[in-house]
Amino acid sequence: MDTEATAADTSATDTPPADSSRWFYGCAIAVIAFFVLIMLGAAAVTEFEKNLDGDGQMEQPGLSGSSSQPLGPGATARYEDGLWVTVSRPEPHGNGTYSLTVTFKNGTDEELRLNGDAFPPTLVVRAGESGDDDAGVYSVTRLNSEESAAALVPPLSEGDERTVPVRLEPARKGTPVTVEVTPPDAGYRETAHFQVTLG
Repeated sequence: MDTEATAADTSATDTPPADSSRWFYGCAIAVIAFFVLIMLGAAAVTEFEKNLDGDGQMEQPGLSGSSSQPLGPGATARYEDGLWVTVSRPEPHGNGTYSLTVTFKNGTDEELRLNGDAFPPTLVVRAGESGDDDAGVYSVTRLNSEESAAALVPPLSEGDERTVPVRLEPARKGTPVTVEVTPPDAGYRETAHFQVTLG
């Protein structure tokens, strides 16, 4: 009789292995579902922020590309919609002139028109430092304005890139030059400011 009572007590206190593993798998699935929901929520918040900002905002580490924090030569302005704009380092020529390029890389999901009639113009090159409205101390002549403008005319297909040549002649060596790029957009697109030095 004692044997039967002991067996009954043992079976009453032991948890069957099947129940234990079910509990473990249930908790594991709940934890995984919780983290998936957190990741989806974070992605939704990021997308919501982008929609508030618009795709015309620049998004990159380091300098912002604004007039107070211009990008340097060889740097790239990255827009949220996938457009990248890079201004090369100036290349000196023996006759006192310099050349550089402005490259547009279309990583968006649509064709872009770079020569929009909107104000401001797509590409502005001027003497002086970025954010400095008084460029009277410096002077630079743009030698190929028509060639640069013509390079901006054809639409830029999705996944393609376009390089626009710029040739400059400064009045003296050491002239700072600001390159302002404002790709046209149906809504709004920030102007990317680059600053280079000629000589």
